[in-house]
Amino acid sequence: QVQLVESGGGSVQAGASRRLSCAASGRTFSSYKMGWFRQAPGKEREFVAAISRDSSTYYADSAKGRFTISRDNALNMVYLQMNSLKPEDAAVYYCAATARAAGIYRGGMYDYWGQGTQVTVSS
Repeated sequence: QVQLVESGGGSVQAGASRRLSCAASGRTFSSYKMGWFRQAPGKEREFVAAISRDSSTYYADSAKGRFTISRDNALNMVYLQMNSLKPEDAAVYYCAATARAAGIYRGGMYDYWGQGTQVTVSS
């Protein structure tokens, strides 16, 4: 079992930066692939970024060049550094974990989810 708690959301101006954090419980954190997803009002949940057990990273096209995912296995933490935020980045951001071998881009392949943290971006 893994419990995930996100933090770091808030209201920012367009062009600003924000770092989201996700604290994970459990002694086997390093064995999980970790992902960030987001869901805006009236829209489906979408993949943002993920990091594998060996710290390989994967990004949605909308996040490439602006967002950076990282993990600290010693602290059981995963981060999402978001730069040059746009109004279309506004959403509830969710941290997720999976021990499965495949499906890093698909939310359905993640077994554990946090409660989400709201990011609001004003123009």
